[in-house]
Amino acid sequence: MQTFRSQNRDIYAELEQAGINRGVADNLLLFLINYIMNQTDTNRPPRQIYSQIRNQFPLFNLMARQFPMGQNEIDRFIVRIIEIILNIIRSGQPSPGPAPGWSNWEDLGGVLSTAPAVSSWAANRLDVFAGGTDNAMYHKWWDGRRWSDWESLGGILASSPAAVSWGPERIDTFVRGTDNSLYHKWWDGSRWSDWESLGGILTSAPAASSWTSNRLDVFVRGTDNSLYHKWWDGRRWSDWENLGGNLTSSPAAVSWGPNRIDVFARGTNNELIHRWWDGNRWSGWESLGGVLTSGPAVSSKRPNQLDVFVRGNGNRLYKRTWNGSRWEDWQDLGGNLDSEPAAVSWGPNRTDVFARGQNRNLIHTWQGQ
Repeated sequence: MQTFRSQNRDIYAELEQAGINRGVADNLLLFLINYIMNQTDTNRPPRQIYSQIRNQFPLFNLMARQFPMGQNEIDRFIVRIIEIILNIIRSGQPSPGPAPGWSNWEDLGGVLSTAPAVSSWAANRLDVFAGGTDNAMYHKWWDGRRWSDWESLGGILASSPAAVSWGPERIDTFVRGTDNSLYHKWWDGSRWSDWESLGGILTSAPAASSWTSNRLDVFVRGTDNSLYHKWWDGRRWSDWENLGGNLTSSPAAVSWGPNRIDVFARGTNNELIHRWWDGNRWSGWESLGGVLTSGPAVSSKRPNQLDVFVRGNGNRLYKRTWNGSRWEDWQDLGGNLDSEPAAVSWGPNRTDVFARGQNRNLIHTWQGQ
């Protein structure tokens, strides 16, 4: 609030000239600042945020009508204030240094048109996938010593990819195509397959996990914003299964043991939501709080442990961990993300996280050796 007052005295002067006293102006600004910092995605345009406020808070409209201005003038003025608040948030909150145990962010280049996906089929092996400027899928890998160049795997992506490995030298990737169907492409240790269509009508990027050899579980958001599930049992693909919910992002999924799957997404209040399969049945949805400005990512270093990563306010990376008995508090890992994150663990003490940076480049941070 002090920052806003000191840097925007002209706003107060205009309000006073319009007959609005300092106390009313402070209440208006305090409401807008609290809402923008805690209840919305700070990457949204100012007009979208203003529309969201008006839809959620009818009393705000009544309060604004008390101002001695016309409605169009009120709208322009409040949008301008929101824009100023967003600029202060984005430029006035420098990203902290790396959290304890985490590396600095590494720039891996590229020009990404989507968020990345990552998988690992062996210790010290990473395979990263993303959409390029031509909407094809591109692949970059770490072989234990160095990063490869980018290779094009073709296709026409309408979403970020998903990737998972169920065994040595095996990678399965999934995307939403231009017809909103699910598409699948895999590496069998010798070559890449062609793209195959698995149908469906997707309204999000897919997520994929595997809990045993030659098993795949794919999750997407459907046209009703519910979570849908399709699986490969080693012989054939299942039909789509509706798992309910009301998702406002793409899902994320991981398996930490045989017949176990954990699925996460952003809920209608921008919070993290979670549902899991325990080998017998699906749980209900649980809310894990937070204010997400992207879909989540999830990885698991060992049985009964989960690390969930999200982009939060200020475009920073946040992590919440299930330690086997309880959910720990959110941890701020810094960074300046331009997409949802992607995460994978290739060993019991190692986690790698990727995202698209502000220059549309691939960025990377990791914990452990």
